[in-house]
Amino acid sequence: MEKYVKILKENNIKITSPRLVILKYLSENLSHPTADQIYTDLKTNNPSLSKTTVYNSLETLEQHGIIQSITISGSELHYDLNRGMHHHFYCKKCGRIYDIPLSCPNIEKMSNYGHKIEEVHGYIKGICKECLKKGRI
Repeated sequence: MEKYVKILKENNIKITSPRLVILKYLSENLSHPTADQIYTDLKTNNPSLSKTTVYNSLETLEQHGIIQSITISGSELHYDLNRGMHHHFYCKKCGRIYDIPLSCPNIEKMSNYGHKIEEVHGYIKGICKECLKKGRI
């Protein structure tokens, strides 16, 4: 938990138990969970945790640039601890979201026009290899 305490301190965010367990959960669950998934999974071992606390904690972490939210299918937000440059692959069969370590070739081109690029979102949709193996086409 010490590395999560350090992250919160570096960002001048009050250290709370919910924020720590959410950060730990996101670092161990790279499946880009929703707030409801996070709440459901953490509630068992954290009985005093409320859904409102999870939503508020996620909002605070995102506002401080520690996590990002992505909307890749529908309107539901998914949360990602990986703030580095990458794209996402969404499986239309199982709904899983995978990180794809691709860089965007257009960033440098945009910078040449004098723009400051702060975010790039790349979503690729299809059928993942696991679903293809299982014959889900």
